[in-house]
Amino acid sequence: MNTDSIFPHGHFLTLARYNVWATALLLDALGPVSDEDYRRDLGLFFNSIHGTLNHLLVGEHLLWYRRFAEGISPKLALNEVAEDDRAQLALRLREGAARWRPLIASWPGERFLGTLDYTTMRGQPASLPFAATLAHVFNHGTHHRGQITAALTRLGQPCPELDLVYMLQQEAQAAAR
Repeated sequence: MNTDSIFPHGHFLTLARYNVWATALLLDALGPVSDEDYRRDLGLFFNSIHGTLNHLLVGEHLLWYRRFAEGISPKLALNEVAEDDRAQLALRLREGAARWRPLIASWPGERFLGTLDYTTMRGQPASLPFAATLAHVFNHGTHHRGQITAALTRLGQPCPELDLVYMLQQEAQAAAR
């Protein structure tokens, strides 16, 4: 059995699909939230829902994606305002999430066994296990989406079920039809 078709590609392609799915559900759930609540300091690490989503754009798409896809380590601050417009931020997050899957599919299986060499935001060279660092990118997104769902609950807003297993169940139901 060729495990390259299952792992690591299969595992990371699932995480990339999940990232698209969870990002879309969360952004859809934020639609009814007033701009005042959306931008209010809710005690999140990046203060507001907008600040947290902006951080996801910076961290996941402008920093880590470029490290993985282009071998470039941009000099960005994790709280740098990359997109102040709410609608544009949502669009950029959706588009950014969609870019991971084709990138992952393009890598040979042995790439996952190597390292990711990059420069930290402090300008220091770093070399980390490739697969574990890629897993960090998706785990990081899950972490911050969880913070935002807690903020939605605090605001009395409904929040989506974002567990990976729900996406897998939906895919299994769709395949059975």
